[in-house]
Amino acid sequence: MADTNKQFDQVVARCREMFVNKMKDYGPSWRILRPQSVTDQILIKAKRIRTLEINGTTKVGEGIWPEFEAIVNYGIMGLIQLDRGFSDHIDISTEEALELYDRYMAVTKELMTNKNTDYGEAWRDMRVSSYTDIILTKLQRVKEIEKHHGKTLVSEGVASNYQDMINYAVFALIKHDEQQDK
Repeated sequence: MADTNKQFDQVVARCREMFVNKMKDYGPSWRILRPQSVTDQILIKAKRIRTLEINGTTKVGEGIWPEFEAIVNYGIMGLIQLDRGFSDHIDISTEEALELYDRYMAVTKELMTNKNTDYGEAWRDMRVSSYTDIILTKLQRVKEIEKHHGKTLVSEGVASNYQDMINYAVFALIKHDEQQDK
């Protein structure tokens, strides 16, 4: 049986490395994004994944896997922005951004572990295209919650939806890694 926690950590290490490299190029410029803009960035990535899943071809050469990695990273940025608010200028160092990345990823992994226990690793029996559809559904929910200024009556908030999107993207990347290993 596969070790989900180990696989999760391997995928996250790869996503974090991309986050670090992007920060070397741009710094924490994403601090300027309002949470709604982060949501839209994730939407762009998820829609591209769905288009590639349906069409099977790409015109720009990148496949779906870098897009799932981007969803992981934008999801973490979204959690940070929800907690800290956006800024009109870069207001944190790269080191602080990485500390925040690690903190929010640890909380997201804990959620995954708890849900994984309750659901008996059901994600392993799902198709990657279902992860895409669930992410797109969660994005619609987030957009509705954002229209209501973050208020919900009985539903999870924006942060929980971001965490679920991150976890489904990680699951897709784990499945991809398993296929590569065969």
